[in-house]
Amino acid sequence: MPTSSTQLPALDSINSTQQPNSSIYLFSKFIHPDKELYTEFYSLWIALMVVNAIIFLVGVVLNSLALYVFCFRTKTKTTSVIYTINLIVTDLLVGFSLPVRIIMFYSAGDCLNCSLVHIFGYFVNMYCSILFLTCICVDRYLAIVQVEASRKWRNPTCAKGICVFIWIFATVVTFSILTMAIQFAACCLSKILLLMVCEYFFPLIIIIFFTTRIMCALSKPSLMHQSRERRMRAVQLLTTVLIIFMICFTPFHVRQVAISINPDMPHDVSLLVYHVTVTLSSLNSCMDPIVYCFVTNNFQSTMKNIFRKTEPAQTSVDILGMSKNTKGS
Repeated sequence: MPTSSTQLPALDSINSTQQPNSSIYLFSKFIHPDKELYTEFYSLWIALMVVNAIIFLVGVVLNSLALYVFCFRTKTKTTSVIYTINLIVTDLLVGFSLPVRIIMFYSAGDCLNCSLVHIFGYFVNMYCSILFLTCICVDRYLAIVQVEASRKWRNPTCAKGICVFIWIFATVVTFSILTMAIQFAACCLSKILLLMVCEYFFPLIIIIFFTTRIMCALSKPSLMHQSRERRMRAVQLLTTVLIIFMICFTPFHVRQVAISINPDMPHDVSLLVYHVTVTLSSLNSCMDPIVYCFVTNNFQSTMKNIFRKTEPAQTSVDILGMSKNTKGS
């Protein structure tokens, strides 16, 4: 392991191109390049690269199949299906960003701009995943609890508009806050905290609130017109999303808050926790396919038919999103 004189190799190269005592030093406490982990904890770097390779392979395969099912094997493009397609796209982009980390490590060297572009792209896709998961949960709540009141809002046109807004919002907010955090030392902590509040903690509160509301509604079947199976699937979907939040996204954001509270955290601890939690955040691209199973009633059967090389029926009923039940069912 290198001595303490080489503890911050990335910061030395960064500071050589920046003014002394610039905010990039404080910003680097939140973001650690792979080169630091490779230099100081080579064995862990190898282990995390293997884990990332597995996440890449599994995530890309599952999400590619899911994209095929929802785009070409699902006729009815309901609001939940539209949100799910966008979620799949973000998961694919997160997956494809993983090998880019290794490519950049060997080809980009100490290129600060290359690292920042990669970090920016990764964060945009991560926060888009969070926001689309939140939209799916809100859509579940509206479809189950507020059927009549939400009918005018739950239409494909509105859903597409919301998706466009989320992509623009996540891109603009992430770029603005990261740029300001790098340029202005005095507001670095507050800006990164604002980013986490807007794109993580607020969605988490929404998901917890609506999950609780649906569970309360489930305990009063007299107030519900939907079947118990439909309500149970809604609870399973929201619970799955909540578990994904807890496992994948919470550790990373707790670490960021800890750095905000204690910027003088030991470098080795900060470095290790950062890379482990970032890897956990990538894991959501493998866990999100569990959510897809609760969006349409034939997703699992279609996937089975694909692997059996049979021709599945090109139908799909959004059993959570449809506002009425057929009499024959």
